Amino acid sequence: MAPRRGDVGAARDLTALLALFDLDGTLFLTHDPLSGRALVETLARVYGVEVSADAPANVEHRGLTAKRIARNVLRAAGLAGAAVDQRLDAWCAAFAESYLELLSEADTSGWQTRPGAAEGLARLQTEGIRLALVTGNPEPVARARLQRLGLARFFPPGEGAFGCEAEERAALLELARVRAGDWPAAATAEIGDTPTDVVTAKAAGFRSIAVSSPRTRDRAELAGADQIVDDMDGIVRALLEADRYRSARGA
Repeated sequence: MAPRRGDVGAARDLTALLALFDLDGTLFLTHDPLSGRALVETLARVYGVEVSADAPANVEHRGLTAKRIARNVLRAAGLAGAAVDQRLDAWCAAFAESYLELLSEADTSGWQTRPGAAEGLARLQTEGIRLALVTGNPEPVARARLQRLGLARFFPPGEGAFGCEAEERAALLELARVRAGDWPAAATAEIGDTPTDVVTAKAAGFRSIAVSSPRTRDRAELAGADQIVDDMDGIVRALLEADRYRSARGA
């Protein structure tokens, strides 16, 4: 799939910081069982494989894309290789559609954003930091969640990268960088809450800002990040410090 490009413009300052935000565990803190329900139902429909309702929780899923989670569940059910590959794109689209149907009838009044998320994102925008979303969720799922959380205005269409577009998170990071107008890796930071976020950000040459979340098993598992923080204020400070350091160096 060809990258969609945002309105980058010839005069855009590519030395400013691009901040790629993860969603689940980073900005969105509530466990959402609708995702697991949609995954199980659509795997059965698309692949004809019966999996238990708790199958998604029984495989590694933190920091992974929807496609990779589906592959892990299917592998545990005895299906692998080409049998998975041939239908994975169709499954991901069906998964997103099923999730939206379930969400349309769900009460999400108890959903929680990371405290101070909206205020922090607004501060970053005011300071000239560019924001984009990189998430393992399919784009329709991510945008529906953002809308209900009141964060959609910070992440315009045509930016970021989403879980049906690639199976590996590293590919999503690269796609988001390209969509931002081939933004320099050295001027890019990724903010996430899992070891996978840290590893893939560093491999891409990005700054890694790790934030603890309800999914964090041990803070030590985030070692390797350039900074580890515990809240939205910490994220904002880390990004502003990185941006000012780059500006001071003229890099």
